[in-house]
Amino acid sequence: MDDKPLPEKAHAKPVRLRYGDFIREVNLRQQQLSYNQLTPHLEPDLDGQYKDYRPGQFSLSKIEIARLIGPYVGVKFIEQARSVVPLAIYLALFQLLLLRSTIADSWLITFGLFAAICGLMLFMEGLRLGLMPFGESIGNNLPKKSPLWLVLTIAMLLGIGVTFAEPAIGALQSAGAIVDVNKAPYLWVLLNEWTDVLVLCVGAGVGLATVLGTLRFLQGWSLKPYIYATVIPTLALTIHLSANDDLRVVLGLAWDCGAVTTGPVTVPLVLSLGIGIAAAAGKGNSSLSGFGIVTLASLFPVIAVMSLGLYVASTITAAEIIAAAGQITTQASEPNWWEHSPATEIIGGIRAIVPLVLFLFFVLRFILNERLRETNIVLLGLVLCVLGMIVFSLGLTYGLARLGAQSGGTIPAAFTLVAGVEASPLYSLMIGICIAMVFAWVLGFFATMAEPALNALGMTVETLTSGAFKKRTLMLAVSTGVGVGITLGVLKIIFDLPLGYLLVPGYTVALILTWLSNEEFVNIAWDSAGVTTGPVTVPLVLAMGLGFGQAVSAVEGFGILSMASISPIIAVLGTGLVVQRKAQLRTRQLEQQLVEKAE
Repeated sequence: MDDKPLPEKAHAKPVRLRYGDFIREVNLRQQQLSYNQLTPHLEPDLDGQYKDYRPGQFSLSKIEIARLIGPYVGVKFIEQARSVVPLAIYLALFQLLLLRSTIADSWLITFGLFAAICGLMLFMEGLRLGLMPFGESIGNNLPKKSPLWLVLTIAMLLGIGVTFAEPAIGALQSAGAIVDVNKAPYLWVLLNEWTDVLVLCVGAGVGLATVLGTLRFLQGWSLKPYIYATVIPTLALTIHLSANDDLRVVLGLAWDCGAVTTGPVTVPLVLSLGIGIAAAAGKGNSSLSGFGIVTLASLFPVIAVMSLGLYVASTITAAEIIAAAGQITTQASEPNWWEHSPATEIIGGIRAIVPLVLFLFFVLRFILNERLRETNIVLLGLVLCVLGMIVFSLGLTYGLARLGAQSGGTIPAAFTLVAGVEASPLYSLMIGICIAMVFAWVLGFFATMAEPALNALGMTVETLTSGAFKKRTLMLAVSTGVGVGITLGVLKIIFDLPLGYLLVPGYTVALILTWLSNEEFVNIAWDSAGVTTGPVTVPLVLAMGLGFGQAVSAVEGFGILSMASISPIIAVLGTGLVVQRKAQLRTRQLEQQLVEKAE
């Protein structure tokens, strides 16, 4: 017990209770048991020695199981609902009150949101029980039993596997149906004909980032050279694609892919592998050893997708894509049963999780010759992972994607004519655009504040900086940055601004601030962009951007997530410089006071 005095509120006046009432409560709520009922009955053997006691199988009734599991499930459900329900209520109220528009398919969307919460709850619990033990065990044992080349090869393959298992990657794959092939042929072909190759390239980018991040852990290298060596070529490719009218529309997809990859599967599994390798090599004791790999995992996929776009452009012309798409439309037949919902979500959930699990099991059993402890719990976790992915995919299809697309398609009615919205535009041009900007900022700010990963990052940062960078300061900086980023993304769609005009100056400022900042603030700032793109925020914002783009007849609606990634980096780096400056001034003041006392 702690010897600290209790707070004043704890010293409440005692409550008077009749002795009869006390006896009644004791008799009702307590049951006497004989000690003999609590001790096992031991049987002697032929030599007169007692046999070893082996307890029988523990069994519970259905009511007892419900009482035992109910509170735990309730806590987990509320944990996920906190990031979904407030956003859904905000979008619904905004649409009803300011846009004076009803919500179509409200019951279906409600079912979808409930399925998304339940699926995410099951998936996160399965991730903790089933997939995480694989990552930790492999990370701890791999460098001890394997040469470096094999360690890096497995890290590369793991990076590819976790990308396919990301819940938000389904939102990216489902975006192809919205793109108009006549306006953006290369974007259409990447999202429809090259979907698997696109995800594979994104996974290869994550895998390469995992390899380099692991090498950084082992060698103890600074993150700054990695950032310079990655961001500068990425910006050069961005400028190159911006000069091509056909490939310019691919930029939004490429930069949004970087945001999609840093989700609830990639970050914990890749980090557990990298930190485990560093710890096994005796170099995992640094307080910053866990930072940096998320940054690389969000930048390398951007390069991979832009490179894929250049390759596709070199093999097929835009006219050939449009002609081929016309033939596909003409020859379109009734889809097979597995291409309908919910079969699509079931097959997709199995394809996302099972290959990754088989790969992890192969590495653990046949390469490391290790066995998992508590196999039954791990198997339960894997079942929950698959089931959670399937249920979440259904929630994504019927809830988050529908709600985001509907909100994105309705908001432009505030300032322009939108089919299906009576009396649109509802406001003048300037007022309507201001309403759209306020909507975007509030959505980004509060969606980020609700992210559990941001709370965890804030606590870690406050500990590592010895309280100099407060948790609340970091959360406000990141959330404000995301709000500003989503607002800029919406303005990009409204005014059809080239994405390169926003990204190149933004990342240039980030590079300058990186050069001026300390290593610890650089690690914190660049990784903070990864925690803003959760499994709820990504599908919602992505669907909203695409719906917004359709409503204003934009070529494409990508780019909002990319702006939501760069803005918090700048915000945290700027805040870090302020914190650093205040700490320096405080140190100088203390030195002056000591000098004055000494004199």
